[in-house]
Amino acid sequence: MTAHPSAFTVEPWKVREIGLNFDNLAQAESVFALANGHIGVRGNLDEGDPSGLPGTYLNSFYEKRPLPYAEAGYGYPDSGQTIVNVTNGKLIRLLVDDQPLDLRYGVIHHHERTLDMRTGLLHRDLLWESPSRRLVRVRSTRLVSFTQRAILAVRYQVEAVDNPLRVVIQSEMVTNEELPSVSDDPRVAAALKDPLVPELHSHNHNRSLLIHHTRQSGLRMAAACDHVLHSPGVGSHTYVEEDWSRTTIGTDLAPGETLGVTKFVAYGWSSRRTMPALRDQVDGALSAALHTGWHSMVQEQAAYVEDFWDGADVEVDGDPVVQQAVRFGLWHVLQAGARAEGRGIAAKGLTGPGYDGHCFWDTESYVLPVLTATAPPAARDALSWRHSVLPFARERAQHLKMEGAAFPWRTIRGQECSAYWPAGTAAFHINADIALAAARYVFWTGDEIFDRDVALTILVETARLWAGLGYHGDDGKFHIDGVTGPDEYTAIVGDNTFTNLMAARNLRYAADTAQRWPEQAADLNVTEDEIAQWRSADESMAVPFDTERDVYQQNRGSTANEVWDFDATLKDDGYPLLLNYPYFEIYRKQVVKQADLLLAMHWCGDRFTREEKAKAFAYYEKITVRDSSLSACTQAVMAAEVGQLELAHAYLTEAAVMDLRDLEHNTKDGVHVASLAGAWLALVAGFGGMREYDGHLSFAPVLSPKMQRLAFSIRWREYKIRVSVTHDHATYQLEDGTEGHCELRHYDHKFTLTTSKPVSFPVEPVQPLTAQPTQPVGRAPVSLD
Repeated sequence: MTAHPSAFTVEPWKVREIGLNFDNLAQAESVFALANGHIGVRGNLDEGDPSGLPGTYLNSFYEKRPLPYAEAGYGYPDSGQTIVNVTNGKLIRLLVDDQPLDLRYGVIHHHERTLDMRTGLLHRDLLWESPSRRLVRVRSTRLVSFTQRAILAVRYQVEAVDNPLRVVIQSEMVTNEELPSVSDDPRVAAALKDPLVPELHSHNHNRSLLIHHTRQSGLRMAAACDHVLHSPGVGSHTYVEEDWSRTTIGTDLAPGETLGVTKFVAYGWSSRRTMPALRDQVDGALSAALHTGWHSMVQEQAAYVEDFWDGADVEVDGDPVVQQAVRFGLWHVLQAGARAEGRGIAAKGLTGPGYDGHCFWDTESYVLPVLTATAPPAARDALSWRHSVLPFARERAQHLKMEGAAFPWRTIRGQECSAYWPAGTAAFHINADIALAAARYVFWTGDEIFDRDVALTILVETARLWAGLGYHGDDGKFHIDGVTGPDEYTAIVGDNTFTNLMAARNLRYAADTAQRWPEQAADLNVTEDEIAQWRSADESMAVPFDTERDVYQQNRGSTANEVWDFDATLKDDGYPLLLNYPYFEIYRKQVVKQADLLLAMHWCGDRFTREEKAKAFAYYEKITVRDSSLSACTQAVMAAEVGQLELAHAYLTEAAVMDLRDLEHNTKDGVHVASLAGAWLALVAGFGGMREYDGHLSFAPVLSPKMQRLAFSIRWREYKIRVSVTHDHATYQLEDGTEGHCELRHYDHKFTLTTSKPVSFPVEPVQPLTAQPTQPVGRAPVSLD
């Protein structure tokens, strides 16, 4: 595949768009989206028009909608949940001598937007000539605060350039904006048309308030804004209606003079709190923001972001495209989870309405490994949300006549929202993904309170699910049938290797954790017999292997199926398969949507030899079409481990530039947070060789020919570990401000790293054990040439 030319300049710490491509608006709005895990605002132009897709979101604020079925069945969920575009508070319109600033008219002499990932700010610089030939410069800076969770702030400045101007700023909040249709089903469209019902609107001088509730889900939200004027003697007026508020600020400017305003917007929502409580909440948040002031808020933002980068940054010498892209990915991972605080992390974060704003297994399998290693409190919060929705998961398991808890395949609030059983409910591996993410957090942080109060319950309830789903066969093995693994092109199978191995670890960690906390386990009615059953299932878990081909099977019997005709697919322009072929045809052939067995070899890699991994990589590479953005990063990790370094770098690049180059052609709906997290995994777990098995951290670094140096930082237990790798040496340094040490492994060499001094070891050369594998025709990794 060849990527489209980038719409953004390549810089190490910034994403910059010079000029304005009207056909690229929606992609840029996703790329420039700002969020903090609680609030998300798309990177729409200040004046609102033109736009690709307006969007302002609050984490987990949704509306119910009907789920359409051609033929319903037992266990199908009745209703879905869709994220709502809430009150848009970022709008600032401008009139220049009575002519509205609309970039579709007049002349754009200069337009530049810059996302500064070191400061957490989005800057805009515009020089525009109106149709009446009046020249005006507009500069704006936007932030969504990490330190004041409820606040969006915009600093907006208008300058008369060469002639006197009469200018009017109209700062607005708008609810129930007109949006492009999200579904062909008229019932869904009706449910999402004007989803917010007005309850209260008011204003006081330059402060205004709008409160609404959803029609079906019963959620209430409040948005309030206030303004600080920077030009003396400027008049203002505020007007409010049910779905709309406007503060108008007007003046005359001589050439060189500037009119400036800072707009603070506060958001809050609840399913339980009263209207007066929400009113007071956003009013208090605004008062705190005004007290802080713009300049101090900018400083707070920079300090927060600097602290994140200190323990999370990745340096890639030799590939400036990947260098920018991995930081862009980390930036969006931070934005998705930093202040979620008891809410989930959606597949698109809070950057767009893609996937209805749902959380999937992506969160625990791709995003949380990054947050656990770089921003542990955010990972803890996301896992605590899963714990909070356990009642729904238990209820779902009971409805399905199963034991324990069955977490939803896709959801916002915690109820199952997947309308397609084979690639939804049958993908039970999400339960192990969640359980192992909780165990991983404990291993990485040593958080005993979380282990006792959160991880234990999740592990126990999911272990009960696996114990009930599986069975001991005549061969003495524990089998799990009728499930779908990560590869959604292979559904309802027996003994999916990824599912089985993750379930085995789930069972083992549940047993271990229950024995660490016997009193709390007893409160969950865990017995010694139950623990023994879990350990027996773990120890006898089936892992299918094809002795004739000498390769592990993705699922039992999979290697005996007919191989997909890739030549015919390319000829018919049939990629992606799910949009061009019936699932019945796909399900019965050897074709892989996204890395499945390889994902098992990444997260359960201590179960396989390097030779087994190399053979599996070569075999499955030939049938993996990567019709999912989740595939490339896993292929990069495993390609690096088995010595296919150039191929690993190609897959790393594909994962990293997924949204900057719009490889899936749907960045307009929001960024791919999991793929962006995958760029970090490809670098740190792939080329850094970082693995954590049962709480033991190890590294097996190797660089691709395109790299001169790779350096990264992680947070492990109470420490900060810095790793720097060249083609010759790997250097490890421990930081925490006090005397300390930790036990690590460099390849097979165990060593103790102390805070007193860094240590260095040689980098071992890695030789591939197979010839470089080929991909299905037409599905080679992306090329940026």
